[in-house]
Amino acid sequence: MRIAYLYDFYGEILSEKQQLVFEMYYNDDCSLGEIGEQIGISRQGVRDCVKRCETALSQMESKLGLAAKFEEMTEDIDRIKQSAVIAFEKLADKDGCEDIRQSMDDIIKTAEVLKNKF
Repeated sequence: MRIAYLYDFYGEILSEKQQLVFEMYYNDDCSLGEIGEQIGISRQGVRDCVKRCETALSQMESKLGLAAKFEEMTEDIDRIKQSAVIAFEKLADKDGCEDIRQSMDDIIKTAEVLKNKF
């Protein structure tokens, strides 16, 4: 699962052949033999390609850390949204707080928009 997640971030750095093998193996759930038959290499060649892909993706993450930063950011957005929801609910029963409720509602919507952009 982690490697497939990293592929979303760094898959473009792989060659076209590596991308094809990776997608067939992880996304299409093809066996090494099936992949080998379709692209004309040995089963061992497919396995080696998959391992090289995994290594390349892991190395990119260790150097750049984009996947980890993305996870942290989405968790932060979730916390912001949850805090805004709690504050909104606490204000829902109070009179004279319409401006604050509107601001909290805007924060909730903005957090959701931010999260969905990624």
